[in-house]
Amino acid sequence: MAVLMEVKNLVTRFYTQEGTVYAVNDISYVLEEGETLGVVGESGSGKSVHSLSIMGLIPSPPGKVENGEVIFRGRDLLKLSSEEMRLVRGAEIAMIFQDPMTSLNPVLTIGSQITEALKLHMGMSNSEARKRTAELLTLVGIPDAESRLDHYPHQFSGGMRQRVMIAMGLSCNPKLLIADEPTTALDVTIQAQIIDLIKRLRDEFGMAIIWISHDLGVVAGVADTIQVMYAGIIVERGLVDVVFSDPRHPYTLGLLSSLPRLDEGGGRRLTSIEGAPPDMRNPITGCPFVPRCPYRRDLCVDHVPPLEPVPDAKAESHTMACWVDVRNNELRPGAPKPQGVASA
Repeated sequence: MAVLMEVKNLVTRFYTQEGTVYAVNDISYVLEEGETLGVVGESGSGKSVHSLSIMGLIPSPPGKVENGEVIFRGRDLLKLSSEEMRLVRGAEIAMIFQDPMTSLNPVLTIGSQITEALKLHMGMSNSEARKRTAELLTLVGIPDAESRLDHYPHQFSGGMRQRVMIAMGLSCNPKLLIADEPTTALDVTIQAQIIDLIKRLRDEFGMAIIWISHDLGVVAGVADTIQVMYAGIIVERGLVDVVFSDPRHPYTLGLLSSLPRLDEGGGRRLTSIEGAPPDMRNPITGCPFVPRCPYRRDLCVDHVPPLEPVPDAKAESHTMACWVDVRNNELRPGAPKPQGVASA
């Protein structure tokens, strides 16, 4: 598959009265056409901020993209003007947010909000845009769609509002859809319906998806590739099946050990990751997972591990940022000279 987007050395900061927040710290990855990438991690890991950086939606002040490139279809999105970026959003890259009530304008009808994008990006007349909007609402499973064009957001349920957001995102046939925890606020039945809907529409339209979530179970059912983030960096990345069956970063191991697994039978005790997420006002000087890591070494305190291929990986695309091979609790080849085991 061809490369759709390449993120290179992305760095995003927030300058607040309480200090600088190091939200995204030099991340790089490639997204191919038609690929579904699941981005997971705890709150504050940089999942959403990195996607907002791609979209040019970081509020400034206090936020600023300090470094990096986002090459999308041959153009660096970070170098586009506000007007140029406005033409990309919705037309080429669309985004679905976690809470549709904060994304939909409460004083405008659903029809007017979707037709606005169709008229702006597709050059449709008002009647053409209304017809296409009704088709989109039908496509995402809203019954009697034409009669609901003049309804307001508060007249829809939570699940239906999320379907409206999906219809809005798909209205201009984007090449990339970014879904930022789109099912978190929904009950599990509606959540499953939304996931099935997006998967079906992905296959139908052939678009790439970045699915941001803290729910590993959801990502396992949606994504082709998983990207685990911690403290604004990528700590592990690879094919979903490979990472789930052979996790190599201590943080990924901790996340998976805290989840019940139907494929392992009963009797396995669930464990939690000790400690708390890092204070993102502190710059990274070593591995950010050190205070919580059962495999830590002295060198981890002062040396940031690069994202490198996993030794003896099942797939070449499997990479991780850790000095230790967790299978045997030994340092990986090429690690800085060890100085013993760090104290807790």
